[in-house]
Amino acid sequence: MSTVAERLQEIRQEIAAAERAAGRTPGSVQLCAVSKTFPPEVMREAMEAGQTVFGESRVQEALTKIPQLPPACWHFIGHLQSNKVRKVLPLCELFHSVDSLELARDISRIAQEFGLRRRILLQVNVAGDDAKFGFDAASVAAALPELLSLPGVEIAGLMTIPPLEGDPRPHFAALRRLRDALAASSGCPLPELSMGMSGDFAEAIAEGATIVRVGSAIFGSR
Repeated sequence: MSTVAERLQEIRQEIAAAERAAGRTPGSVQLCAVSKTFPPEVMREAMEAGQTVFGESRVQEALTKIPQLPPACWHFIGHLQSNKVRKVLPLCELFHSVDSLELARDISRIAQEFGLRRRILLQVNVAGDDAKFGFDAASVAAALPELLSLPGVEIAGLMTIPPLEGDPRPHFAALRRLRDALAASSGCPLPELSMGMSGDFAEAIAEGATIVRVGSAIFGSR
């Protein structure tokens, strides 16, 4: 069984190869190591191997785990309920899964109370999958002017999770096209595209991903 450090190195090499194949600038894709369900000692292995960005998707687990570990850049990648924003906001720098205007307003209000500024990504359900959260293309376009005006938050880009079945590339391409259209209409660059996980991050990089969320390929099966 390979170690966490060995698997991390393999994933970094695969990301670099995907960047080259897509004609992307080397290092343009950030690896977010999805550490949910894994204990702090496994996170320390990854940190010792040079990994600095981690993703958690459960508020209670993040509250328990993060204080036990050395400083790192933590992303919250799971569905976030409004009543839990206050607990997790001080711990995470980037929120991938902001799926409604109401949630963004709550993050804005609480960030101001804490004197913080947080980067957020707007989750878009590009496939129209009933099992997924997120804006659709029309609603995110309608909400964007208010979202960009909210104090205490920076709209950094978009995120999506494609359906489990079928080719993910059309969905990744759709998110990139939507981002480009929103950036052009709003004048805000929306630089980040969070898309791609352990099984499809190469395809996501080919379609413009700037952040890939990789868990099981690094840490093993949950």
